[in-house]
Amino acid sequence: MKRHASIAALLLIGALTACGEKVTRDITAPPPSNSGIRFFNFGVNAPSVNFYADQQKLTATVSTTGTEATTGVGYGGVGSGGDYSAIAPGAHTFTGRIAATTDKDLPISTVNQNIEDGKFYSYYQSGFYNSTTKTVDGFIVEDPFTAPTDMATASVRFVHAISNANPMTLYAKNQTSGVETAIGSEVAYKGATGFVTIPAGAYDLSTRYAGVTTNAMARTGIQFAGGRVYTITARGDITVASSQACGAANRTCLDNTTNR
Repeated sequence: MKRHASIAALLLIGALTACGEKVTRDITAPPPSNSGIRFFNFGVNAPSVNFYADQQKLTATVSTTGTEATTGVGYGGVGSGGDYSAIAPGAHTFTGRIAATTDKDLPISTVNQNIEDGKFYSYYQSGFYNSTTKTVDGFIVEDPFTAPTDMATASVRFVHAISNANPMTLYAKNQTSGVETAIGSEVAYKGATGFVTIPAGAYDLSTRYAGVTTNAMARTGIQFAGGRVYTITARGDITVASSQACGAANRTCLDNTTNR
């Protein structure tokens, strides 16, 4: 009898284990999204924010205690370290909401965007923050990149996020060959070029207005690695001198962020 009881117990344990395995497979959950979006806080004088899709928070900063910090994504920052957040296709309302305790979760920028399946996007909080209305501009561009299969080349595009600057063209000058390449054509505020393939290497970057030979902005020694994809974004206040380090608030800067 004891032997029969032991066998019965083992069969029962096996049945419960098998049942447990089935329960842990959540077939009701949606499949991983093929679409993604990332977030930039390039709004001059804007407070730090967390970014949302509808009512879902997609970026946040964790404190040393493991709880959510009130620092959020500060000016000049990119949410989630520049990574894309998965997003389901369809119409969404994206917002940047104040991360600090005062005015916590108040939306200061809002952009409505239809997300298409398999496509990637970048949200830019931009323009100048209005401390009275507590609002700042924003826009979204699609990121239609394809990673180069040739490891000797890189893909680069230009986004214009300076609200008080005229349309401009980005140029990349190879430090070794001296060849200067226009990255697409002239771009106005909230605009973006397509991705342009250039030889991998170190480059000096500059932007110029149409018919003008002097640079509006410049940054030197930017390394583009082979097989990678990059976005160069003009940000800041065009009336303030540019910063090579891109660290000082309000200064114009050619931000370099890797797409892939």
